[in-house]
Amino acid sequence: MTRTIIRNGTIVSLDPDIGQLDEGDILIEDGEIVDIGQGLSASDAEEIDAEGQIVLPGFVDSHIHLAQTQVRGIAGDWSLMGEYFEHMLGNITGLYQPEDMYLGGLFGALEKLHTGTTTVLDWSYPNTLEHAERAVDALEETGIRAVYTYGPGGDDSAKWWYNSDVCLPEQDIRELYNERIRDDDLLTLGIGLRGPDFCTDEAACSDLDMARDLGALATVHMGATLWPSSVYGDDYQGFGCLHDMLGPDVNIAHGNHFSQEDINHAVEQGVSFSATPEVEMQMGHGIPVTGKVLEAGGRPAWGVDVCSNISGDMTTQMRIGLQVQRMFENQAVLENDEEVTGVQTTARDTLEMATIEGAKALNLEDEIGTLTPGKRADIITIRTDDFMTAPCHSPIQTVVFQSDSSHIDTVLVDGEPVKRDGELLSNAASEEFDRFVASGKRLVDEAGLDLE
Repeated sequence: MTRTIIRNGTIVSLDPDIGQLDEGDILIEDGEIVDIGQGLSASDAEEIDAEGQIVLPGFVDSHIHLAQTQVRGIAGDWSLMGEYFEHMLGNITGLYQPEDMYLGGLFGALEKLHTGTTTVLDWSYPNTLEHAERAVDALEETGIRAVYTYGPGGDDSAKWWYNSDVCLPEQDIRELYNERIRDDDLLTLGIGLRGPDFCTDEAACSDLDMARDLGALATVHMGATLWPSSVYGDDYQGFGCLHDMLGPDVNIAHGNHFSQEDINHAVEQGVSFSATPEVEMQMGHGIPVTGKVLEAGGRPAWGVDVCSNISGDMTTQMRIGLQVQRMFENQAVLENDEEVTGVQTTARDTLEMATIEGAKALNLEDEIGTLTPGKRADIITIRTDDFMTAPCHSPIQTVVFQSDSSHIDTVLVDGEPVKRDGELLSNAASEEFDRFVASGKRLVDEAGLDLE
């Protein structure tokens, strides 16, 4: 048995029964949180001194495409239905070799760990089974907790997108699941549905049936464009053929154009929503779904989405997502000729959307998302003793509004340290750096992009 104790930290458990503890300790045995309190006895445990630090659950990114990491900085001026579909899905992803998938996933996962994200849903576009296997290799080697989501290939946009009648490659998916994911404690399987926005009803329903047969999370890009109305005309309603198939094993990424009635129905069925506010506001998806989900009695999870144009840092999404929602809430008050005298959505709300709501969206809430005895020890600590974070009057507000990746001191996944004293413990970033950069340069060059 391996034992670790985190001592003397300000513990923000996000567990309503435990709350917040000053100078608290967390005892970990074999990757599981077994006790939280003050002055815990653990003479044989390795100690992590968290004095002057906030201790909280690791962030959960509920929607990102990690393989785009080596083409960072190319999509900052792109729209979704313009350049992104043309250049990324119609060009660059088709150029990926298996080793490109590995390198993108490796450095993307390392960035997530460095910035405090301990769990990620990697929505992948594998051109072949070998591409998917190398993407899984990257996740395993970094030690991150992940839902590897097998989506449509990136090699033929006409085949996989728009009004595609092609189903996902079930044989390859089952082989990957049986041989690589089923017995891995840190990996689970997701199926990347296109939904009726981008494929026929038959393909959409068949892919969802396959996901359920495998017991996998079904996560679908849906409601982010006006495309369905141009395909289906005025007869297209909400979730289309998936309307009566929704359930808690379905996660919808974006959902900007759904009506309040649609959202109410989905939340009633237990569907989770992943909002990616920074990308959505840039690329023309529309207003983030946050307000409609809150109105329906739910809460969305946050995600980064397209790391080819924005940072993988989840604190940015927490801040942007929160403040955009507050802007709409405040504007509604102002338009009623009233003064804004208080905020509705709080700093705690957005932190929980980046932790426990992300865990719920990935069907992992029994394992992660709060610091609770019996859950796995996915934990981060944030320093509050430098000139950017001190003094710490409210730990939650310090995390949400004042901290960045430079303040993240320690990161544990399943009780194993992956970052200590502000430095990643893996040597992969230095060992693979040249290959990573070369991969990105080759992809951009072969794509023939004209970048400023």
